[in-house]
Amino acid sequence: MKTKTMIVLIVALSASAIPTASADEGMWLLTNPPRQQLQSRYGFTFSQQWLEHMQKSAVRFTGASGSLISPSGLVLTNHHVGRSAIGKLSSAEHDFIKNGFYAKSLDDELKCTDLTLDTLWSIKDVTKRIKSAATGDMTLSQANTARRQMMSAIEQESQDETGLLSQVVTLYNGGQYHLYSYKRYTDVRLVFAPEQQIAAFGGDIDNFEYPRYCADFSIFRIYEDGKPLKNEHYLRWSDTGAAENELAFIFGHPGRTSRLETVAQLEFTRDTSMPFDMAWLFRREVELQAFMGRSAEYNRIGQTRIKGVANGRKARVGMMGGLLDPELMRRKRDDEQRLRASFEGTSSADNPWDRVARAMQAYTSFYRQQAAINGVFRGGLTGYAMTLVRMAQELPKPSSERLREYRDTALPRIHQRLNSTAPIYDALEVDSLTSALIGLAWTYGADHPVVQTALGGRSPRARAEQLILGSSLKDVQVRRTLADGGWAAIEASDDPLIMLARSLESHTRELRTRYEDEVQAVQRQAYAQIAAARFALDGDSVYPDATGTLRLSYGPIADWEEMGKKIPSFTNIGGLYERAELRKGEQEFILPESWIKARSRLDPATPMNFICKGDVIGGNSGSPIVNAKGEVIGLVFDGNIHMLVGRYAYDERTNRTIAVDARLIKSALKNVYGTTRIINEINDASKTP
Repeated sequence: MKTKTMIVLIVALSASAIPTASADEGMWLLTNPPRQQLQSRYGFTFSQQWLEHMQKSAVRFTGASGSLISPSGLVLTNHHVGRSAIGKLSSAEHDFIKNGFYAKSLDDELKCTDLTLDTLWSIKDVTKRIKSAATGDMTLSQANTARRQMMSAIEQESQDETGLLSQVVTLYNGGQYHLYSYKRYTDVRLVFAPEQQIAAFGGDIDNFEYPRYCADFSIFRIYEDGKPLKNEHYLRWSDTGAAENELAFIFGHPGRTSRLETVAQLEFTRDTSMPFDMAWLFRREVELQAFMGRSAEYNRIGQTRIKGVANGRKARVGMMGGLLDPELMRRKRDDEQRLRASFEGTSSADNPWDRVARAMQAYTSFYRQQAAINGVFRGGLTGYAMTLVRMAQELPKPSSERLREYRDTALPRIHQRLNSTAPIYDALEVDSLTSALIGLAWTYGADHPVVQTALGGRSPRARAEQLILGSSLKDVQVRRTLADGGWAAIEASDDPLIMLARSLESHTRELRTRYEDEVQAVQRQAYAQIAAARFALDGDSVYPDATGTLRLSYGPIADWEEMGKKIPSFTNIGGLYERAELRKGEQEFILPESWIKARSRLDPATPMNFICKGDVIGGNSGSPIVNAKGEVIGLVFDGNIHMLVGRYAYDERTNRTIAVDARLIKSALKNVYGTTRIINEINDASKTP
């Protein structure tokens, strides 16, 4: 489906999407699950023990999801979720992205350089304590600071008491605050990965489309004290698999939705932030294609980066389609007017919707500049440089007074990143920084002092080469020394990237302070009032926007109709080979040699992918799909094209989650890859009472 057609379809089909919950809509908190909805529509009830078991079997990857599937720490997720970790273990001699990987024994399982996994252990409502930190005599900025300091204090108290990673999560944009405590695991090892060619069969052409034929899964193992984790909670495998119209449940970590945002904030996204972000993604994708075309090795090292950029580009095209839909926006305005009518403070000074509108107007004046300068320090070596400079400035302060990402409870993750031995490729670093410097000049203007400082009297390419090739931050020991040495070490360093970060840090901090004082502080107070108005009208039947934390979604396995044609719920292995033959010669549809050789051993009727009505968004990738017994029947890896508008609204008629069928996973492990050890572990775990 081409881009123009895609936008038209999204706009047309999202017209019925509304801000209030429809039947199978929702990314529900586990502390407020949709019991009534499930009972009234499906006659399904569940115990608190069932819910807790699901919670403690779920796993959080950075920006994604997974699940424990054995009592020995075996973790199932998508190949594209694990791709970064797999790529860091790869080399020109051993390309596990291209050729796949299987550890035939425990000793062969490869330790990932900086992969961290979390399981959510407890949830506590701390709303009253955080809100009480902001008193009536404070300015908005002071109140925002007081809340942030209280959040840090609560996290530290919890972590000291429990030993668990503790994070305060902001819900309803400031209406509620919950304390989430996690068991964190830093020894994670790769067990199995298929070839990318079958994991991402169809490539960008089929991304967000259906029918699909992907084996998008990978398997890791958590270790503790050098041995496989002994975990009580894990998901068993279904013997029968998924069935048409079966009720399915998804436990995952959806990244972000904007369904409860005001119209003014949605308009800001449509008119300011989204166009800027889309322009960067389109440009960066073309640049990466050119980079990867230079050699086979450049193609290898650019694979993970371009997959993320292309996915982000296509997703935002769909999101923009929703924001440009006048019917969707009309319904958003109607819902807002309903809430406004119930709100007593109607003057311009007191009205929270008007305050958000003014905050977004203020943000419009500097959003692009903030995004462009942050882009210079987005990941890689420049990211290390800014992290080291900021650490040296923040650590002398009390933990509660630091920037949130440098509080004591967050430091272990920072040190893990700084100590990572993941490979760093000079050529890719230079290409990325060149792009960021060009973007900075386009945004600020070539003569702006910030741009002149960043370029240092050179062209973007020459400056990027000077900074990257002249830096010693590729050396882990150098990063450790700078981190341990504090500001004295940073001030004395003549590393060009440290010097760049040092010279621009005050500007990035100024923009961040403006955002926190002029935008975030206003939003926190205003959205707390808006949330109160919504609770008063709708009670607790309203789920909060996604925040990257564990949620429950549900819905039956069901087809949908498009342009008068029914789209079937399931695809099968036979269809994979038919599609490969139909698109013969196209790179995205070439089957790996392992699948060509295994064809006679595979049952063509084995289900490969399926769709269900579960409400998901980016971050749900890798989420387990389970049946009413809590058994694995599938693995979320994508959504259809109509899911993309789900950032802002949900339409159960056409919104579908796309999953790898559990039967396909077992068939591939057995008949294509001969992974007897993994099959036996899954089967034994499923038999355990």
